[in-house]
Amino acid sequence: MTMTAITAAVRSLGGVFPAEAFGRTYRLWPQVADFSELFTWDDLNEIIARHRLEPPRLRLFNDGAQVAQHAYTHPVVSKRHTVWHRIEPGSLHRHLDEGASLVLDAVDALHRGVERFAVALERHLRTDVQVNLYASWTAKEGFGLHFDDHDVVVVQAEGAKRWKIHQPTRVDPLRIDVEAPHPPRGEPVAEIVLRAGDMLYLPRGWWHSVAATEGRSLHLTCGLKPTTGADLLSWLADQLRASATVRANLPRLASPEQQAIHVAALREEFTAALHDGVIEEFLRARGTMDPGRPAPSLPFVSGVPADEHLHVRLTASGAWYDVDSDGRVILNAGGQQWTFAAPARPVAKRLTEGRTSTLGELAIASSLPVGQVATLVTELVTAGIAAVSRRR
Repeated sequence: MTMTAITAAVRSLGGVFPAEAFGRTYRLWPQVADFSELFTWDDLNEIIARHRLEPPRLRLFNDGAQVAQHAYTHPVVSKRHTVWHRIEPGSLHRHLDEGASLVLDAVDALHRGVERFAVALERHLRTDVQVNLYASWTAKEGFGLHFDDHDVVVVQAEGAKRWKIHQPTRVDPLRIDVEAPHPPRGEPVAEIVLRAGDMLYLPRGWWHSVAATEGRSLHLTCGLKPTTGADLLSWLADQLRASATVRANLPRLASPEQQAIHVAALREEFTAALHDGVIEEFLRARGTMDPGRPAPSLPFVSGVPADEHLHVRLTASGAWYDVDSDGRVILNAGGQQWTFAAPARPVAKRLTEGRTSTLGELAIASSLPVGQVATLVTELVTAGIAAVSRRR
C-alpha cells in the first residue's frame, strides 16, 4: 500500500468525523484510495504457506458456524514431538468454493504493509489496532447477524460486500459486560455495498450482517480497542493509592456517622482527581506505558553502529516528548523516561511523529555527529522501544 493511500485513509478519519460520527454512527467514504496494493491474494497465499496458523488465528465460517479444523488440515508431528496442522490446499479450496468465508486474525503482525496502516491508525486515533482479514467467494453470510465490542474501520481491497446495518440494542457494549444486547427487530437502518476502494466506519454495538455480492471479496477490518470511562476510573484508582485516605482500611466496624465521614473524604479525593484535564493526562500516561510493536534490531546486539544509512523508527506508538525549562528533551515511551540535551530535540520530534529516518538524516536535523545519534538510538533500542534496520 502506498503512503498516499495510507494518508488518504487517515485523512478521511479527520475533519468533522471525530465530532459528527466517531463513537456515534456509521460513516461510509466511497473511493478513498486503491486498497488493492495493501494486501493481495499472493500475500495471503504466501502467509498460509509459510506460517503455522492454528485456530483461531486462521479459521473458516459457513452459515454462522465454524468449519472443523480437520476438514481442511491434517496434523503433522515434528521431530520434537509437537503437533501442528498443515493446510490442505485442495480441501481449503473446496470449502471456500462451497460458501465458507476465510478469516485471518492479526494480519498486521504478518504483513509489513498492513502493519504500517495499523500504526498510522493507532497514532491518529490514539488506541491499539488489530487488523483481521476476511475473504469470501459466494453470497453466503459467514457469520450471520452480529455486533462487535469494538469500533471497526473496514477497507475493501477487492470485490464487493453487502453490509446490512442495524442500530445498537445496547449502547456501547463491553467485552465483559453486565448484560448482553438482544438482537434487533425490523429492517436494517442502512444497506451498503462496499466496493473496492471504499472505507466504512462502524461503532461498537451496531449490528451487521455481511455477504459478498459479486464473486470473490477481500477486505480488512481494523478493530479499534475501546477507551472507556471504566478504563479511566480503573487508572484513577491506581493513581489514588498515593492518598493515605484511599489506602486506609474501610471503617467497617464504625458507626454509620463515622462511615459517612469516611465516604465524604473519599468523595473529595475522587472529585479532585477528576479535574478538567484528566482525560488527556490518562491518554498520555496510557500511551507512555504502551509497549507498542517491539521488534529486534539484529545483528546489532551490542549497540547501533555509526552507520548513516541505517534506518531507525520508534516501535512504541504512544511515545511523546516535552522540553523542560532548561531546554532539555524529556522523552516518554514504553513505561520509561529519558532526558537528553537540547540538540536531541529534532531527533525526538521525528521519531515520536512516527517517521522512519536514517541515522544520517537525524544527524543533519540535529547537527549532532552520527556517532552521538547512534549512541542515543542505542539507548532506545536497548530499552525495546526502537528498532533499526538496513531497509525502510
